Amino acid sequence: MKRTDLAVYFIMGTSNCIDSPIEVLEEALKAGVTIFQLREKGEDALKGYDLEHFAIACQMLCKSYNVPFIVNDDVDLALKINADGVHVGQDDIALEAIRTKFKGKIVGISVHTKEEMEKAVIGGADYVGIGPIYETKSKPDAKKPAGVTFLHQARVIYPDFPIVAIGGITEQNAHEVRQAGADGVAVISAISESPDRKATIQSFSSL
Repeated sequence: MKRTDLAVYFIMGTSNCIDSPIEVLEEALKAGVTIFQLREKGEDALKGYDLEHFAIACQMLCKSYNVPFIVNDDVDLALKINADGVHVGQDDIALEAIRTKFKGKIVGISVHTKEEMEKAVIGGADYVGIGPIYETKSKPDAKKPAGVTFLHQARVIYPDFPIVAIGGITEQNAHEVRQAGADGVAVISAISESPDRKATIQSFSSL
């Protein structure tokens, strides 16, 4: 994938939206997000047919705007609906197993250490997500905020590898992660809860 694909990486599930999730996604796509990840988590998360139906609706919207559609964690769902890719964490299915199933597709993985980063690169990941950079309310079980130190180290070691930063990123601090070497910012609440999503996304896009 191109590193520019990660510039404004929008992540969303139904629990992240006060307004209609589909309307939020379409507004974000119109405003210029460059990649979208469906992350359906939480006690009231959609499951089964409802999840598949919602995922397909999001997928069709992304296709209409020529934006890659990524599914978080759920490899079976991603394969079933032929998503553009999947993103997994360190505690999910092994990267090598996913890579064989997703030939020609995007595979992203979250990393937190140099060792995990090296395994991701060797294992065939298309990009990595590094975080949480700052305190985040979108993921209750998130690790302790790491700041930009490891992000900067990863960029120095892998100058050309696609890296997106995530965790507590806002319009006010996004420039710090870009300066540290991130190709883009992955955000949930900064976009889904923004009173002016167009302005917020344009702010991220201009970094």
